[in-house]
Parts: sequence; structure tokens; C-alpha cells
Amino acid sequence: MPSVLVRALSGRARLPLIDETNIDAFLAPAAGEPDNAVLFFTGDPSQRPEADDVAVVLPHILQAFQGRLRGAVVLRTAEDKLKARFNVVVMPSLAVTRRDQPVGVLGKIRDWSDYVEKISAWLAPDAPVMVPSRRPKVEITHAGKEIVR
Repeated sequence: MPSVLVRALSGRARLPLIDETNIDAFLAPAAGEPDNAVLFFTGDPSQRPEADDVAVVLPHILQAFQGRLRGAVVLRTAEDKLKARFNVVVMPSLAVTRRDQPVGVLGKIRDWSDYVEKISAWLAPDAPVMVPSRRPKVEITHAGKEIVR
């Protein structure tokens, strides 16, 4: 269950709620919409109270980048299924995308200047997309047997 502030963000700012069934449709912009989007991964509000702080900042980010950035809230039930796709490790996080590719992730609450600086860079048409590592995170060799996790 999202916190009161996150629910209010979705309602007042008219941000769509996204899950694995509608994420691709959201990331494919309609005519006249910007290619870039920001996805809000909140995490469990009882364990991640910073989600409320990010919920307060997000409408200001969308206003600062009006016409260049769309926003959505990722449903809590879909976060585990979607976070690897967008390179989200820490909750709460804002994942900035260009169409369906992540270009950057900001975890936890940040100074306003961090948001402006990083998001501005990520919105540049030549900003590189994030590529998930194809290599295993951990390789262990035990008694001559390799274990990959």
C-alpha cells in the first residue's frame, strides 16, 4: 500500500500507475509527447520513509522539465519485476528513460541541484543509455566447481 503522499501524487499530479502489463505502452510516447519519462519506484513506505520526500519533489521536477519529461508511479506489486530492467537498486528511486531504455537512476532523496544537473544531462539526445551488465555479479569457485550468482 503506498503512503498517503504517494497516493496524492498519483491523484493530484495525474501520474499514471504503471506495472508490467502497461509499462511498454506508457514508455512509447503518443504524438507530441516527450520521449523521456521518469518512473518513481517508491519501495515499502514503512521501511523507506524517504519515498514521501521524493513524492514531494517529483511534481517540481516534472514542472522544471515540462514538455521534456513525463512521469509515472510504479505500483509496489510490480517493482520487483521492473527494477532490474531499469537498473534500480535502491528504493526510493527515480529512473529516467528515453523511450524504453534507462538513461539514469537517482536513488533516495537528493539536493535539488543534483536532480537538475543529472536529469538535464540525461535528457540530452546524445546521452548514453544504461546497459545492464551481462556478466554475473558473483563468481565463486569451490572445490574446482564454479558457482555463478
